[in-house]
Amino acid sequence: MKQILMVGAGSVGGFFGAHLAKANPAVSFLLRPKTLAAVKQNGLTIRSAQGSFTVHPPAASDPRDLPKPDLIILSVKAYDLDEVMNQIEPVLTDQTVILTLQNGVDTEDRIVARFQRDCVVGGIAFIYSKIAAPGVIDHYKKGAVAIGEMMGHHSPRLLAIADLFKQAGIPCQLTEDVRRSKWEKMCWNCVFNPLTVMIDDKVAKALDHPEMLRVIHQIVGEVVAVAATVKVPLAADMAEKVVRWTSEIRDIHTSMYDDWKAGRPTEIDFLNGYVAKVGREFGIPTPLNDMLTAVIKTITGWDRTGPGVVWIDGAVVQAVSFDRAAIASLPAEHQLDISTVMPGMKGKGIRVKGLLDIPALAIGADHVTMHSGDGNYSACLSLEQAKAFGVLVYELDGEPLPESKGGPFRLVTPGLGDLCANVKGVARIEVTIGTGTDTRLSVRANC
Repeated sequence: MKQILMVGAGSVGGFFGAHLAKANPAVSFLLRPKTLAAVKQNGLTIRSAQGSFTVHPPAASDPRDLPKPDLIILSVKAYDLDEVMNQIEPVLTDQTVILTLQNGVDTEDRIVARFQRDCVVGGIAFIYSKIAAPGVIDHYKKGAVAIGEMMGHHSPRLLAIADLFKQAGIPCQLTEDVRRSKWEKMCWNCVFNPLTVMIDDKVAKALDHPEMLRVIHQIVGEVVAVAATVKVPLAADMAEKVVRWTSEIRDIHTSMYDDWKAGRPTEIDFLNGYVAKVGREFGIPTPLNDMLTAVIKTITGWDRTGPGVVWIDGAVVQAVSFDRAAIASLPAEHQLDISTVMPGMKGKGIRVKGLLDIPALAIGADHVTMHSGDGNYSACLSLEQAKAFGVLVYELDGEPLPESKGGPFRLVTPGLGDLCANVKGVARIEVTIGTGTDTRLSVRANC
């Protein structure tokens, strides 16, 4: 294996790839543009109590600009796998080997299904490191890998990969049952990745409470039950092993915690979400993994902004957002057939009063300003006017109101007379104490 391609230089790939590159000039990197620019300018730096160093490996954002690889090492997040397979496909040959160093248990099957050949060696990374900046990795604990053929044999390619790691000073264990090893790590990941996010703290906080220990056993029990259905039997004392392993690294956060704090997506769908999905397919109850998946998505989900979402904020106790489905679920007493206010059009609207009934308005709030999403238009109404006459149109002929008709949300004020307001593309409803901005040339203009 002469040429090695590292895909990604994050907390895992950056650490292992840099060590491989330090020992082997034939290691190159496939990187995203921001990381690529940093590595090209400053190199790839590992900062560690065990010794810091910088390497300057060949790198590109297109694998066709690098030497054709004999070995590709994947260290990207599980949710990026499909994109990465598209990227590397042009440089694959019948002899190319792919080593996976990713969380989750279905990566290898996804790769084989895509490329339709025996090209995968499974791997597990044991490391605690963080991305300090693009091209800079801070390493704190561990730094070893376990690798294995999916069929369990010690093939020449497996031994060759192990030699590459050992030559780079990276401990590399050969496992005869890599699927089981990955499911064992899955047990740990399904416990502490979501729990550290939920408690907003290190693993020690979860580890030190007797009540939480019982929960840990229940979470692991669900993972073990699901693993058994896919013919991967795990030890009966798996939960005790997870707790024992964690005692040695009790001062750490987790990759999911770090991703959350950095504003990156999490791998919840490939950890607890995967366990819950397989559990449903086989009729195995997984209530805790279902709950953890839902809670993590709720905690880490981006604030919904942009087309299709309207916010109510300003002089309210807590800002709230609505999409079309949320608006449609509001009480029928606030819903309106828009043909009654816009003749010739068949659709739905919601009275602004129904929207304003949701948030708790600040004491003294007396005006409401409707803002278009592009920020160019707004109309300010008194609170009484908005509640009595405001209608937000959100649906036309059973579909979202199109932009050509002022969608996805359009304010109309039938019955307000010469003071009428009509704002297309409403994205924000601002509650104010006193008047807000109004871009209408004249509030007496006709609608």
